[in-house]
Amino acid sequence: MNLEEAISLRKEGNYKKSNELLLQLVAEFQNDAHLNYQCAWSFDILGEELKAVPFYEKAIRLGLDNRDLEGALIGLGSTYRTLGEYEKSKHTFQKGMDLFPNNRAIQVFFAMTLYNLKNHNESMELLLKCLIETTSNEDILNYKKAIDFYADKLDEVWK
Repeated sequence: MNLEEAISLRKEGNYKKSNELLLQLVAEFQNDAHLNYQCAWSFDILGEELKAVPFYEKAIRLGLDNRDLEGALIGLGSTYRTLGEYEKSKHTFQKGMDLFPNNRAIQVFFAMTLYNLKNHNESMELLLKCLIETTSNEDILNYKKAIDFYADKLDEVWK
């Protein structure tokens, strides 16, 4: 039993068996940040978000390389959001944006959390900025300047 086998099973869609292997590995190597992250991910895929949380938290606390840390922060922040833990989600995504300011996925998931927190203006502004800065759609790019101008003025009325 090894990590490569568990990841291979996950790629093949055998999520339950992958999760079982990862749980065995984490039991054996409790302080392995990468294994805790993989185990959290496996619970997320199974739709068992509540079980994923402690593994995400432990993986982050133990220390992950940047790529895994990005994924773990997205996973934990998103999981908190789906569990209705909006303030924890917000804090997690803010940490993610501080560490990885160019990660658009973090920004988009953070916008969803802002929506849940009834901060609709900031949520829309963030989504609109992500859209105009990442799209290749010519119809949108033709109005990039206007969308950028209005992104933080959605409630303003000009007469």
